[in-house]
Amino acid sequence: MENYTMEGRTYRYYGQEAPLYPFGYGLSYTTFRYRDLVLSPPVLPICANLSVSVVLENMGLRDSEEVVQLYLLWEQSSVPVPRWQLVAFRRVAVLAGQETKLSFQVLAEQRAVWAQDWRLEPGTFTLFAGGQQPGQKTRAPSEVLSARFSVTGTARPLRGC
Repeated sequence: MENYTMEGRTYRYYGQEAPLYPFGYGLSYTTFRYRDLVLSPPVLPICANLSVSVVLENMGLRDSEEVVQLYLLWEQSSVPVPRWQLVAFRRVAVLAGQETKLSFQVLAEQRAVWAQDWRLEPGTFTLFAGGQQPGQKTRAPSEVLSARFSVTGTARPLRGC
């Protein structure tokens, strides 16, 4: 095999064509609402980790579980990258009418791109948080929140952090 590109071979690189059953696809016995997505800090040095928090509320009448998913989108990159990258997920049980605040860490290495070695690049990123992939079309409504953050500094190999 000489062509190691993943374009057209995995859901992350399909381009505009969405997978038939993306991660998180399905129905629920209740309705969840996402709110208060907070990224800290909103501007971070190239080797720093990002702290993320989001509030998940069960709006329905039944206790249920939700798989909270975080996806990262590179606004610009020097090399081809996935449309978005799953960087964290967690299955959470929430009682009917209750809410919970979730915290995540997005590590610097999760922003790395492959350019003959793993590299970190400065730029603007969008982080999505919700019960499905961004832009997913499903029968059951599910919110996906988004927030942008910036990375400052000069590009460097990941092992240099």
